[in-house]
Amino acid sequence: MSAIITDQFRILSADNFVSSIGSTTNSYYAFVGLTNSTDYKSDWEDLPRSPVDSFDNFNDVWDTIIALKKISAGDVRKVIRKNTWESGTIYDTYRQDISRLRRSNPSDRTSLYESNYYVINSDFRVYMCLSNGFDPDNTDGKPSLDEPRFTDLEPRAAGVSGDGYIWKYMYTIKPNEIVKFDSIDYIVTPIDWENDADNAAVRENADPEISGQIKVAFITNRGSNLGAAKVYENVKIIGDGSGASATIVVGTDGTVESIDVIEGGTGYTFGRVDIESAGINGDVNPTFDVIIPPLKGHGFDVYKDLGAKNVLVYTRIENDNLNPDFVVGNKIARVGIIKNPERSNSSIVLNSDKASASYALKLTGNLNAATYEPNSKIIQEVGIGQTAVGRVISFDKTTGVLKYWQDRSMVGFDTGTTTLTYEPEYGYTQYRFSSEGGLIVGETSTLGIQTTFTGVSTAINSKTYNLGQSFTKGLSNPEVKKYSGEMIYIDNRPSITRSLNQKEDIKVILQF
Repeated sequence: MSAIITDQFRILSADNFVSSIGSTTNSYYAFVGLTNSTDYKSDWEDLPRSPVDSFDNFNDVWDTIIALKKISAGDVRKVIRKNTWESGTIYDTYRQDISRLRRSNPSDRTSLYESNYYVINSDFRVYMCLSNGFDPDNTDGKPSLDEPRFTDLEPRAAGVSGDGYIWKYMYTIKPNEIVKFDSIDYIVTPIDWENDADNAAVRENADPEISGQIKVAFITNRGSNLGAAKVYENVKIIGDGSGASATIVVGTDGTVESIDVIEGGTGYTFGRVDIESAGINGDVNPTFDVIIPPLKGHGFDVYKDLGAKNVLVYTRIENDNLNPDFVVGNKIARVGIIKNPERSNSSIVLNSDKASASYALKLTGNLNAATYEPNSKIIQEVGIGQTAVGRVISFDKTTGVLKYWQDRSMVGFDTGTTTLTYEPEYGYTQYRFSSEGGLIVGETSTLGIQTTFTGVSTAINSKTYNLGQSFTKGLSNPEVKKYSGEMIYIDNRPSITRSLNQKEDIKVILQF
């Protein structure tokens, strides 16, 4: 027994994912984290650790998350592989039968969507190639010489070079889409093709009432000794449709010079040129390849036309003094996507724009003289023989807020596994920091917890500072419930150091 998952299923899956993000019942978040990547793997910057697809690893990833940013419907688009038009390149043509049984020319691909049959030009317009100059003398096609730049609704040549190319205009990428969704390897598609007013003319020109309308046919054999030079008009194209016809030109050498489809007809899923009825015959009869378009025509469904089975998710991380969840002064080496995480201490799905995933302490004492370096350890005696151990994310001398995280490496377990790899200095049990415990001891400084502080902001020298998360007796838990939701994407990458004056645009490509 043999079976395949079709490209159409992948396109449908991409469409369902985009719809899921747009649903009010779901909350998708992009996250950043892992500030100490080289502790995980000494050569991380050159060879980041490959993500592991297991529930155990998901828990470990959760421990290292710093903050999350909500993904809105406007942050997600279906994308296609990028093929930028270049003069002199031989492109593939659209063919309905590209497969492992009949590969594309010239790219030799086994799938239509993996072949190079469409391009984006220098004006950010996208075109499908319906003819690449293929004929018996150029079985791989010809180099493209004229850049397509028109916006005509019907397919046509792009210039006067005679390169033999016929292009079909599909759509133009808008300036705001270029800024947000431009990618080295992918082209963004319109957000809602079925209802997109800007592309209504292209969509309606496909005419869903006239399915199976033929646009082009290729010469596969010119024939020989076909008689005197002659133009044969209204040569029928027969098959399971009706009404299609072509003009065939026989040259002075007794072979076919050209074929042009004049009437596209309707209802074709296969067809052949009826040379017998037209009276074209010779020592060797010519043969033609009739190209069948998508059921309702090119442009009716641009996602199926171009194979939009990938999704680009965009997130911008900015530094916000009003809600400082995304810390500065430390590195991030991991990004990812989580579906439907829950609020801290709740079963309600998180729905805020941003959320901190870090624990935090409000410290008091000589703040200006204190130093808690990023990724250094902090400890607190929380009971007899009980020591809480954490790792510093950031420390703000002005507000006294120290953000930290605790992972299994603090108690001797290898990160990302359940293997005990060393005997920890402070025991095998992971304790939480407590407002009832002792001082917070760092590698070079020791401060106390401001247990009298409760709230989300603090006033210092007549200036109010928003702390980004709520504190109770000097302690703050993450705003999101750890280990909740569905982790659907993890990307380990070389570290990026975040600074106060920078922004990060994160673009994730999900392939279905």
